Amino acid sequence: MNKWIKLMAIAGVSASLLAGCGNGNNNGANEAASPSPAVEQTDANSSASIVNEADAFIHAVSAEGTWIVAITSDVTVDQDVVISGEFHDKGAAENAVYRKLALYAQDADHNITDSYTLTAPKVTVQSENQLVQGGTIKGDVVVEANGFTLDKTATIDGNLTFASAEAQDSATLDGTVTGETAVQ
Repeated sequence: MNKWIKLMAIAGVSASLLAGCGNGNNNGANEAASPSPAVEQTDANSSASIVNEADAFIHAVSAEGTWIVAITSDVTVDQDVVISGEFHDKGAAENAVYRKLALYAQDADHNITDSYTLTAPKVTVQSENQLVQGGTIKGDVVVEANGFTLDKTATIDGNLTFASAEAQDSATLDGTVTGETAVQ
């Protein structure tokens, strides 16, 4: 019975998250919802991963993960992180290639209510059209794919390096980078 209640709670959180993400604006400031920090989940590609632990986070951003990954508290990973795989907006194959890392919580009106920090030695972005929104990545970020976006609500507390001029030219950097921004 306890397992059934937990499953229903996770299903409800997933539905809320996807409803909040369904506004059709990929670069909006507040698309992902963050539930209670006690919830940890890794779902199929069509839904979101809501995580608050390093191992779950690493899996969620892998090629076997999901199109949107939301953390529900500060997360520290003691190894390099690779965001990989091809994903589509809202997890639907007919939608544009798109992936999102949500480092924040929001209220019912999609206003950011809390921001979180992802700490890792290095984060390598291999997923095309990767959006980082809200919160802070503490560590260096290397972008190998085109279409990277650092939203105005996000910060990279470290260096931002692009693997090519093409990757840099296709990027949108509205957020803050505390270190150097360069092409390898």
